[in-house]
Amino acid sequence: MSPPAPRLFDPVRRASHLARAARRFDEADFLHRRAAAEAVNSLEAILRGFPTAVDLSPHSGVFAAALADSGAGDRVGPVRAVAATPGEAALPIADGSADLIVSILGLHWIDDLPGALAQIRRALKPDGLFLGALFGAGTLKELRGVLTGAELDVRGGAQARVSPFADGHDAAALMQRAGFALPVTDVDRVTVRYPDLFALVRDLRAMGETNALAGAIRPLTRDIAARAAALYAERHAEADGRIPATFEIVQLAGWAPHESQQKPLPRGSAKMRLADVLGVREQGRD
Repeated sequence: MSPPAPRLFDPVRRASHLARAARRFDEADFLHRRAAAEAVNSLEAILRGFPTAVDLSPHSGVFAAALADSGAGDRVGPVRAVAATPGEAALPIADGSADLIVSILGLHWIDDLPGALAQIRRALKPDGLFLGALFGAGTLKELRGVLTGAELDVRGGAQARVSPFADGHDAAALMQRAGFALPVTDVDRVTVRYPDLFALVRDLRAMGETNALAGAIRPLTRDIAARAAALYAERHAEADGRIPATFEIVQLAGWAPHESQQKPLPRGSAKMRLADVLGVREQGRD
């Protein structure tokens, strides 16, 4: 039996952040809308129906709104919203029950991401589709650096304040490990410009994306916040004085295995050489 995944996030803290964010989420939903639009674009290219659909997103209305504005909405049955929170041992979805499962910018808050992906794959019917998006390793790289620097300057020590994120290569490997067929991953890098650090933090709060790491968190003092704002401006400010914030959205897609799906040819079974297909001449070897 595998050991339990380490506790990375505090589910109570995360739930509290989402509850507070609900009041202002529509002021800072642009990244979620962007990720939802990408998921819907994928559905538009797939000419088949998905009668049973589940949305695991922390802000489920975003995907439903994007789907309603798309022709793909006619091929997707009613979307059932299901909350998935950090620390859950199991996702509340029955095995083999869904034709489509979507998760928009929520899985990066799951303690056991490999386990969650495996559960999603099991919850799909054969030939069911999973579409996901989560924040990747480059997300908030500027903020991570200035918070660490400011806390070291003021306190002489620093603790983690930005979540650990998987990168695109990690996500591709995790999709394969979870048993998805025909897995695809892509990375969408977005730079958002703000007047200052405090405007960025307001958006993060409205998204529900502030610190929910497990364990005790020492509050940031005004001195540390001011120092972080100064460091951000010194290190990253552009000519007009605005500061960039990087967000990396890792897009995931994969199918529950089914016998009808395309299979890779056995090794050595090719009838033509790659050089012939490409129309190039091979260089002689000594």
